[in-house]
Formats: sequence, C-alpha cells, structure tokens
Amino acid sequence: MRFKNNIKPTKKKLILFVGFLCIAIFLWAVKEKNRPIQKSPVPANIEQVKKHLTALTQTPKFRNHKNVDQLNEIGEYIHQNFKTYADSTGFQEYQVDGQVYKNVICSFGTENSKRIIIGAHYDVCGDQQGADDNATGVTALLELARMFKGQKLNYRVDLVAYTLEEPPHFRTENMGSFIHAKYLKDNKIDVYGMASVEMIGYFKDEKGSQDFPVGILSWIYGDKGDFITLVKKFSGAGPFVGNFVDHFKDSNQIKTATFPAPKFVGGVDYSDHLNYWKFDFPALMITDTSFFRNKNYHQSTDTLETLDIKRMTKVIDAIFLSIIHFK
Repeated sequence: MRFKNNIKPTKKKLILFVGFLCIAIFLWAVKEKNRPIQKSPVPANIEQVKKHLTALTQTPKFRNHKNVDQLNEIGEYIHQNFKTYADSTGFQEYQVDGQVYKNVICSFGTENSKRIIIGAHYDVCGDQQGADDNATGVTALLELARMFKGQKLNYRVDLVAYTLEEPPHFRTENMGSFIHAKYLKDNKIDVYGMASVEMIGYFKDEKGSQDFPVGILSWIYGDKGDFITLVKKFSGAGPFVGNFVDHFKDSNQIKTATFPAPKFVGGVDYSDHLNYWKFDFPALMITDTSFFRNKNYHQSTDTLETLDIKRMTKVIDAIFLSIIHFK
C-alpha cells in the first residue's frame, strides 16, 4: 500500500468537504446509539489468525517482487488453504519481465451469477515482513474462506490474493488487481462490488496516535488510532458500497469510521481498489489508515508483534457478517 501526505486542498473545497462530513458524522452518531452487537455464526478464530500471520511473515526470504520463488511459495500456501474450503480454487498467472506471477482466487456461492470481490495483496515493499502491510489482509481472506464454507450466499463471492501491488509495480498494469479487474471487464462479468482489505491489524488507544491527510479531520474522527476505516468515493460510490458500509456498521464488531473520499485528498486510492475504480466497478477499502497511524509502514519494524490480533479478528467478523447479510 502506498500513501503520500503532501496534498494541499483549496480552502473552499476543504470547507465544503468538512461541512458535508460533519453532517454525515452527526447522522452516523445518531444511528450508532443502542446498536446491538451481532453474533457471528462462524466467528474468526484467533489461533487460526496467528497461524496464518506467522506463515506469511516468517519466511526464508521476503515476499517482494524480486523473490519470485518466495512469492510462489506464499501463493501455494494461500491456494492450499483456499482449496480446503472453497467451491473452486485456481491461479491467475501472468508474466512481467519474463517472470510468472500469480493471483490466487477461490469462489463461494458459485451457483450465483452476480459476484462480490474481496481482495488483498500478498507481496511486500522491499526487505521487510510486512505484517500489517499486508499479511493482515491476506490472513483475513484465509480466515474468511474457512468461515464462508457451507454458508448460503445470495452472491458469488470471490476471494482474490493479488501479487505486485507494491512498488515498483504500483499504479502500473503489472498489478495483480489490474490484471484481475481487466479480466472481469473484458469478459463482461457481472460484479456487484469489490472490497480491498488493506492493513487491518494496527490499533492504538493513546491520544495523538492517529494522523490525517488533512489535520482538521482530527476534530471529527479524534486523534486515537482505535478504529477501522471504510474508504469510499465521495459521490457515486454505488449501491454495493452503501450496503456494505451499513452491514459492516450494523454488525457492531469494532469502532468504525466511514471516510467519503474527495479526489483532492491523497492516499484514498492507494491500494488494489483503485484498479476496480479504473474499470468502473463499485469498490471501497477497509483499512487501519496505514502510515497515518502505523509508523512501521514499509519499515523492517512492521512485524507480527506490533499487531492487535484481537481487534483484527473483529474486523474479519464484520466483513463476514456484511457479506452473508447481502440480499
């Protein structure tokens, strides 16, 4: 995941944006009162989450674009776990500079034609474990595969583990998510929407632990890194995104903020959902806000020990409950 923190919006745009956002936050706060916590029929398992996080981060080589063999080993680990639970499982292979890279895909509810995509990238930036970025997202996919098994779904659900999200391939057609989104578009596949799971394991309750691309947003969201964020387009997000946000919040698993993202705010499209936006599919990002909170971002200190696994499992539960409640 890549973010920049150098955007300077105009004063007029900022005032308008904050005004709309304040109204949205007020309405959201009213709705939040007395909301019960939903019980998942198949809750995320902390021990399974730890197992997957360990397998993804404790590897002989770092899972970056240079270590293709290591990426393939991780891809096979994902594939074998998907295969245990899914209706169908496979690889989407493509070549970059003579090397073969692989997206790993599994599907549930294959009797349905219209589908939902839940994706996360399994590569890292440089020489680091990438525990939060993005072993947490891939672990969510692996655990969701276990949870979806045997569930009655009203949509086909494809879990997609992408390769080559990170530099030097970010924002290029080499991204695994670009390859996948283009395939869907070219084949006229009926997609209801997409959710990118991008860094969901880092939380802090201390004051001052949360930064923002625009400082004034701390007046609205607070300065504690104790929430998960659903990032969506400021307008025209589509029915899937609105329904997902509603279901996610209705589950009441974890403190949640919705960030309707205007184009002038940097970082809002810095993950795999950007390629689905590019092909006009409704999409959003589920994130702990990356380096706006986690200062281990793209550093060797992004390790398993820094994660809040208990809260991470609640994010997974919320995703699961959101999907099974789609009508």
